[in-house]
Amino acid sequence: MLDPNTLIQTIAVAALPVIFAITLHEAAHGYAARHFGDPTAWQMGRISLNPLRHIDPIGTILIPLLILLFSGGKFLFGYAKPVPVDFGRLRNPKRDMLWVALAGPAANLFMACCWALLLKWTSDPATGSNFLSEMSGIGLIVNCVLMVLNLLPLPPLDGGRIAVSLLPHRLAWRFARIEPWGFPILLLLLFTGILGALMEPVVDFSISLIASFFGLY
Repeated sequence: MLDPNTLIQTIAVAALPVIFAITLHEAAHGYAARHFGDPTAWQMGRISLNPLRHIDPIGTILIPLLILLFSGGKFLFGYAKPVPVDFGRLRNPKRDMLWVALAGPAANLFMACCWALLLKWTSDPATGSNFLSEMSGIGLIVNCVLMVLNLLPLPPLDGGRIAVSLLPHRLAWRFARIEPWGFPILLLLLFTGILGALMEPVVDFSISLIASFFGLY
């Protein structure tokens, strides 16, 4: 467990990257849904880059803090208020579900690249800042973690929605029925260590690829 001083320092550095990684992921789903014909999120005022519109007090603040505390700063997990998407209002529900689901991980990939670019800039002795450099490093890691996590083929994660979109209708319907059990399954995988074992090599590869692209190695 982190001591109080270390926890406060970690929160100060990680708060902005974590909040934006979680909330802009959700906003991206709303933008994509509106583009493909479903204005539900727009009508509810959820298509916004303002993180305050997406923050869930438990999922965006309390749970990440507790996991950060009890994992000794080695793991982070959280979620925002899901953006409402009525897939039945999409112009082509089964096909367009794929793009709406992909929008969230794509937003995380974009943010990971932005943080990597900032890390490159702040690593330069002429323009460097330890605080910004640490924040950028965390932003790169957090967005890669959320991207990989959400691409897992487990409803209601984005990867599960993508699988439903790609599978033949009969298989897609059967696979979608897993959704009520998706979050309990995810928690089971998390606390048994299976989730970490599955994600770690993919996350490490994603970070290395982005870091290499921006010349951080």
